[in-house]
Amino acid sequence: MSLSGVMDVRAGRRLTVLLLVLTWVTGLVEAVSLLALGPVFTAMQTGNVLFLSFGPAHQGHLPALAPGVSLLSFALGAVCAARLEGAAQARGRHWFVLGLSVEAALITVAAGIGWDLAPRYGSPAARHLLTASALAVAMGFRNVTSMRVALPGVPTTLVTRTMTALLGGSALGHDSAFGYGTGAWGRRAWAVSAMFTGGLTGGLLVRAGCPVNWLLLPAAALVLAVAAAYVRQPALRGV
Repeated sequence: MSLSGVMDVRAGRRLTVLLLVLTWVTGLVEAVSLLALGPVFTAMQTGNVLFLSFGPAHQGHLPALAPGVSLLSFALGAVCAARLEGAAQARGRHWFVLGLSVEAALITVAAGIGWDLAPRYGSPAARHLLTASALAVAMGFRNVTSMRVALPGVPTTLVTRTMTALLGGSALGHDSAFGYGTGAWGRRAWAVSAMFTGGLTGGLLVRAGCPVNWLLLPAAALVLAVAAAYVRQPALRGV
């Protein structure tokens, strides 16, 4: 393998590790959203769409306000991220670092809104909704950033496709369409584990009674650390 090939492999591994850290952060953020601010999703908007759909059926007794606010906030974040990161890439700038920096700033804003706010499940107050809204804008940015990176097996915000590919490409699934025999299952397994452990950490912190700001500040710090770790790397091309 040439020196450039070795460097490409190293760069790919470094990027994979950084995206796994972001996946862990997603698990933590969604634990806070669901258990301390909701029930509401901020990164995985499929859940909010379903929550809203249950309302007209008058089933589940789930409030529609929080999912609706999150969905609209997420849409705002995704549109802003697409415009900002697309413009940055067109100018040859580091859109990956820029997107993560904005995300970290937005999570910090959410922590500020939720300063000393006690977790509440089932009946969110105004500040809970505002905190969830800021988080959803941040996760709109994250989804655009991760989709632009498009690293197979590590989407950072959901694991359904990753689990499907993991099982399909495993010795049990034995399907070459999912990369059986290529070793891709390892990255997928780490992605699922990162989401699980992030959610577990968030759940334990909520159970311990930590205020919302102390649940979110570590997430913001980790996202900013990932951005800083990649700032000296070559700019990604994006999809």
